[in-house]
Amino acid sequence: MPDTYKMTIAGLERELPLCPLNDKIDIAAFIMFSDVEITVKSAEELIKKCPECDVIITAESKGIPLAYEMSRQLGIPYVVARKSVKLYMKDVVSVEVKSITTANVQTLYLDGSKADMLKNKRVLIVDDVISTGESLKALEKLVETAGGIITAKSAVLAEGDASERDDIIFLEKLPLFFK
Repeated sequence: MPDTYKMTIAGLERELPLCPLNDKIDIAAFIMFSDVEITVKSAEELIKKCPECDVIITAESKGIPLAYEMSRQLGIPYVVARKSVKLYMKDVVSVEVKSITTANVQTLYLDGSKADMLKNKRVLIVDDVISTGESLKALEKLVETAGGIITAKSAVLAEGDASERDDIIFLEKLPLFFK
């Protein structure tokens, strides 16, 4: 089996390293950090596909560059659901999440003032990759708890079975690699 998977994302060619998820499956690692070109182009292409919104939300951390760039291009705010409570956070809203790329159950936290930014607003959920959809469910719960209205759930890539879903917007399908 090769060490990388070559694909075109938002019109740009990239080689994604293959990483073992377990004894039977490898995943192609899509990392937007430090790749400004793919972040900007992915944001442009996702914006074309997504409905209007007032606020963007993402989970810490790999979705942050995309959420920032989409909010910059649209001229709207974005909110980051954190993986731990920070000293400045007050009136915290939280939900638990189990993701394919993390070993344990994690909790996502939203500062009360950030939750207020979502109340009665059209909210676009953004992530780099949607795989099992567990992070997405957690973000949906956070938005609903804060009183926001979800306009769409989006990602650059939909991995494995997620690419068959009709409730998410994405740019490209990302296969799983079975050994």
